Amino acid sequence: MNLRDIKWIGCCLLTMSVLSATGCGPIHFAVGVSPGDQKLKSTVVSRDGHWFSPRVAVIDVSGMIINAPKPGLIQRGENPVSELHEKLQEAANDRRVKAVVLRLNTPGGGVTASDIMYRDVLRFRERSGKPVVALMMDVTASGGYYVACAADQIVTYPTSVVGSIGVIVQTISIKPALAKIGIQTEALTSGKNKEAGSPLSTLTDDHRKVLQGLVDDYYARFTALVRKARPGIPEDRFADLADGRVVSGEQAAALGLADQVGDIYDAGELAARLAGIEHADLIVYHRQLEYVGSPYANTPRTPATGGSTPGTQINLMQLNLTGSLPGFETPVGVYYLWRPDLP
Repeated sequence: MNLRDIKWIGCCLLTMSVLSATGCGPIHFAVGVSPGDQKLKSTVVSRDGHWFSPRVAVIDVSGMIINAPKPGLIQRGENPVSELHEKLQEAANDRRVKAVVLRLNTPGGGVTASDIMYRDVLRFRERSGKPVVALMMDVTASGGYYVACAADQIVTYPTSVVGSIGVIVQTISIKPALAKIGIQTEALTSGKNKEAGSPLSTLTDDHRKVLQGLVDDYYARFTALVRKARPGIPEDRFADLADGRVVSGEQAAALGLADQVGDIYDAGELAARLAGIEHADLIVYHRQLEYVGSPYANTPRTPATGGSTPGTQINLMQLNLTGSLPGFETPVGVYYLWRPDLP
């Protein structure tokens, strides 16, 4: 086999891998796309049959909520915090857009990133005067539910996983394992609590006290926010709902965590009513090369939102590990996060 044959086989394998990765959807190849080509455009995904109807914009928050670009196949992906801000600005400036459906499919994420999104949605409502309806998809947990509380009303699919109101700091120590293979670690710190939560140290009572203080602080913030957004939840039921558990969308609506059970069309109709209009087209904002063929086109399933392996519920975790360690691809930080796939 000569070099030419090897190159030909390599090109065939690359083409097959690209085709298998894209499935049956439209395939786009772009060479030299500049940042200017990535300006948001809008596409109507559901028409109501009336000419020049006002619009309801569907804006997605999917996957991990982090204030950093998500990893991509060839290049870095979108920063979800920045993307939400950009799309809300577009909806605020678009005179034909009268309301927004914030479609959430996320297990949560960074504490600060979640709070930024929450504040951005509130600011959009206050400055534009346009109502926002949160629509909870497969999973709207922890930081995702935190963001949903910024909406005027919440609609949930009956099969959604909802809640995870609570805080946990998840630590791990590999020091005993290292000691067994003859590796000793020692950190020189400026204070006794500097290495609290480090995987190379053992958690002390003082460390636990410090981390518990974080847990209590973030828990108080989270629950106060939910109480303000969902005043209809009975006082005697709130403590149970805020213990970190998740419930189905059907249960969420019955317990007051959501206003009603419905789908994308119900959420769109509710948003239109809140805006005082009778008919509205649904539109989606997207990048130039993204295919949008239906109202469901921009709700990708990710390992974070499609967690299929039952396990421990984690709402907030702090892992002081480098991002290069296997199994710890989540950026280092403190999180409102529901991850049933972590042991």
